Amino acid sequence: MHEVKAVDAGDGEMNCPICQATTTPSFSAKVLGKYDAQYHVCKSCGYLYAINPHWLEEAYSSAIAATDTGLVARNISVASRLASILYGLLGERGQGRYLDAAGGYGMLTRLMRDFGFDFYWTDKYCANLLARGFEYHEQMGPCHAVTAMEVLEHLTDPVTFVQDVLERSGSDTLIFTTELYEGNPPTPNAWWYYSFPTGQHIGFFQRQTLKALGDRLGLNLASANGIHILSTKKISPLKLHLMGHRRYAALAAIWARRRLGSRTIVDHETIEASLTA
Repeated sequence: MHEVKAVDAGDGEMNCPICQATTTPSFSAKVLGKYDAQYHVCKSCGYLYAINPHWLEEAYSSAIAATDTGLVARNISVASRLASILYGLLGERGQGRYLDAAGGYGMLTRLMRDFGFDFYWTDKYCANLLARGFEYHEQMGPCHAVTAMEVLEHLTDPVTFVQDVLERSGSDTLIFTTELYEGNPPTPNAWWYYSFPTGQHIGFFQRQTLKALGDRLGLNLASANGIHILSTKKISPLKLHLMGHRRYAALAAIWARRRLGSRTIVDHETIEASLTA
């Protein structure tokens, strides 16, 4: 059990990093087994976040937490759902370029290329092990969309991250995942997503938080089945619900791969040629 203490909600008001409304203390918890972390919640948009997460450098001594045993399964699931959404909802037919921001070891980039999508990788804090040769550079030109899977909960400033990644990629669409909560902040001992032992999750969202984030940046929100999209385009939540449903996506991803053609062998030949040039 994590050490948890109630905090007086009338003490220490601050401004929300998302919507600038007033936040108040919510609770404190022991992070990394030794640091007392204070969490505030926004009265307006529901953003719940750690105050002054000074432990982050230590938390990221390894970019991927040892406790993340769901990494591989999650990437496989997300890849099929993304393929379904890009092909069936956003109309990708093989001409678009995509960026996976904060892409970790490159697993999602590799999976999406295997499905036939022209994906590229970037990550300031993690080595590209699985998608080498497909690092994104701004000289490549604009991207149709950017993905950021399980990223926003790691950020001290989600607004700047979204703004910067879209500007640098020349895109108007961010597709991302993060677990949402409803109502009052969950009891710290009752929600696994806090991930206090790793210290890497420092911000938590409601749907209205994501809406406020989009409003601040002039972007529309669509959210369904754990997939969230912020875009200048208006995305149908009903279509997103269908395209992002796991059962539908599994079949749609196979169809997209057949229509687009997997890049697995072509990528192998390209990299092989670069090594012997």
